[in-house]
Amino acid sequence: MPQPPAFNQDGRRGHVADHPEPPVDRHQRAEERLGTAGVAYRRVGSAEATAANLAWWDADADDYQATHREFLGAADFVWCPEGLREADARLLGEVRGSSVLEVGCGSAPCTRWLACQGARAVGVDLSAGMLRHALADHRRTGADAPLIQASAERLPLATGGFDTACSAFGAVPFVASLDAVFAEVARVLRPGGRWVFAVTHPMRWIFPDDPGPTGLTATQPYFDRTPYVEVNADGAATYVEYHHTMGDYVRALSGAGFRLTDLIEPEWPEAHTRVWGQWSPLRGKLFPGTAIFSAVAAGG
Repeated sequence: MPQPPAFNQDGRRGHVADHPEPPVDRHQRAEERLGTAGVAYRRVGSAEATAANLAWWDADADDYQATHREFLGAADFVWCPEGLREADARLLGEVRGSSVLEVGCGSAPCTRWLACQGARAVGVDLSAGMLRHALADHRRTGADAPLIQASAERLPLATGGFDTACSAFGAVPFVASLDAVFAEVARVLRPGGRWVFAVTHPMRWIFPDDPGPTGLTATQPYFDRTPYVEVNADGAATYVEYHHTMGDYVRALSGAGFRLTDLIEPEWPEAHTRVWGQWSPLRGKLFPGTAIFSAVAAGG
C-alpha cells in the first residue's frame, strides 16, 4: 500500500477564526482519533463515504459544537457562513402549521428554530454524536421536534409526508449520489413541496482554503469531480467531501422532478470578519462561497 501524502492542513473542512489571523486547526482531536495522515483525491463509493463521514462527525462533534455554537445559535436558522438567516431571507416561506424536514440537521439549531416558528419540524442526521448535542439543546430550549439518525440517501420516512425540506450545508456535500438524495427528498415531499438547500459554491472548489504566497490562485480544476478524501496511514477514508458543478445540481434536481425556482449566492457582509474554512472577507469580496438552491417538487 503506497504511503498517503503528507496531511494538507488546507483541507476542505478548513479552519475557523473570529478575525483574520493565522488559521487554527480545530479538528486536530478528531484527526488524531481517526488516525488521519494525509489527503487524496480519489473515487469513493456510497458505503465507504457513509462509514467515513459517520465516524468523522461522531469524532468531531464536541469540537464542532465548541467552535461554531455561538455563531449558529441554539435555536436559530443560519443558512451559511456569510451569516444569512432564515428570519431575514424567508426562503422557506411561511412555515407555521406546516411540516418541515431538515436533512443533515447536525445539532439541529435550524430544526429548533422551525419548531419555535410553529412548524411541525423533524431533523435527520447521520451522526449520533451530533444528535447527542441536538438532544441536549432540545432539553435546554424546551424544543419539541423529533430527531432521527439516518442517511440522506435512505430516509426512513413516509412518502408525501412533508410540505417543505431544507438543508443548510447538511448531508448534500457528503453523499456520493445527488440523484439518490434528491429522489428521496422528492419522495417524502407532497406534490409541489419546497426543497431548499445550501452548499459550498462550486467556485470555491478551485481555490485553496488559505491563500499562499501566490494569493488566491486556482489549484483544482472546476470540472474535476474527484472527491476530496482524508485518509489514514493505510489509505482508508476518514472524511469525504464531494464536488459538483452548477450544472450537476440543476440536472439532478430536474432528474428528480424538481423545478428550480431560485438560486441565491449570498454576498459577504461588509462588517463580517469571521473566517470559516473557505469563507473569509478576503475571498468573500471576490467570489461567492455559498449557493442556495430553491426548487419545488413535481405537481407544484
